[in-house]
Amino acid sequence: MKFYSTNDTSLRVNLKEAVINSLPKDRGLYMPEEIKLLGEGFWQDFENMSFQEIAFEVSQKLIAEAVPPEELRDIVEQAVNFDAPVHNLDKHLHILELFHGPTLAFKDFGARFMAKLMAFLTQSDEEPLTILVATSGDTGGAVASGFYKAPGIQVMILYPSGRVSPLQEKQLTTLGANIKAFEIEGAFDDCQAMVKQAFLDEDLNHRFRLTSANSINIARLIPQSFYYFRAYQQLIKKKGKLVFCVPSGNFGNLTAGLIAQKMGLPIKKFIAATNKNDVVPRYLESGQFQPRESVATVSNAMDVGNPSNFVRMGDLFGNDWVNMKNQLKAYAFDDEQTLRTIDEVKQKFGYTIDPHGAVAYLAAKKYLLENPDDEVVILGTAHPAKFPEAVKKASGTSPQIPARLAQLTDLKKESILLPADYQAFKDKLMSL
Repeated sequence: MKFYSTNDTSLRVNLKEAVINSLPKDRGLYMPEEIKLLGEGFWQDFENMSFQEIAFEVSQKLIAEAVPPEELRDIVEQAVNFDAPVHNLDKHLHILELFHGPTLAFKDFGARFMAKLMAFLTQSDEEPLTILVATSGDTGGAVASGFYKAPGIQVMILYPSGRVSPLQEKQLTTLGANIKAFEIEGAFDDCQAMVKQAFLDEDLNHRFRLTSANSINIARLIPQSFYYFRAYQQLIKKKGKLVFCVPSGNFGNLTAGLIAQKMGLPIKKFIAATNKNDVVPRYLESGQFQPRESVATVSNAMDVGNPSNFVRMGDLFGNDWVNMKNQLKAYAFDDEQTLRTIDEVKQKFGYTIDPHGAVAYLAAKKYLLENPDDEVVILGTAHPAKFPEAVKKASGTSPQIPARLAQLTDLKKESILLPADYQAFKDKLMSL
């Protein structure tokens, strides 16, 4: 399997180059040259397959030629060793819980798979690897956990100061060892722009062997497609028209769902649920993609004003606005609506939902008003305990904090505070 750039479809690189380099020099994003349909044998056995078996078969279709089957199976078994259960709210509305991994966020799937895959791809390399990653919330913690003390790999995480929850911040600033956190006085978009610029900086690339663990890296998207299949497996007997409602920021999660659909997963439609950072809903209304500075919200992981994966989405839809509009619905909601919904879900279903899930619940409800017979699956991307302040403000009750999060409370935060200025960031890196 080869990979091309969204800016140059004639460019072809192998898996190792796509994963380790992260970004093509033309500033596009890598995409697989072919997304193969899963065969009849897969679907005949599908209902009885384990989650790991599903993940292996899906990943084999995308990267098998670059990774021997026995090695790929080992990567999957180490990375996907927790489930993604479906919780049924009512007859046609469900939540796919993606927060049962070590950092209680969906990004554990991508980060753990990527860590194991990178270790395999670089096992014979002598030069150490430096992972540079921007986070709007959960990516940082998942990457820090996935790569913690990985031999020959150091991790540098940029996050927006004051724009991640306290527990999210502790997850990425308290590990130490090979993990360094850079607290940037700006928004996530500033962090993301600095990371992208670093990959194109000759001085930094001479000093470090840089790669990314953001969803700009194709190795993050491949494992995020796994749980769409797992959701369908759990709901297959309902025989309804399956719709996925995705809390969306950088749009990597939704892009992974589109890849699953291209592989043959019978998905009727996707719903992009956003907060006030509503660049994509506005695009679907007007046909004009107009990035803008992000604004801070209680659903902070979605605070992205220029989503990187939009170019991949465009590529999958043939850069056809009408095609995308026909397949994708998008809604945006504000903080007041989000907080009110956390309480509504608690009162109505006895279920505690996090702020990102609350935005998706609002979008799902709106969609179901017009499509009452569809089966809508909300992606529950993070455990509510990661946002205790928002949950308590909304419902009056703090969520129960799992022990693995509670133990972070007393740990000392260690971060490097920098302005949202690329040169200052570069100078700091060059001095390390």
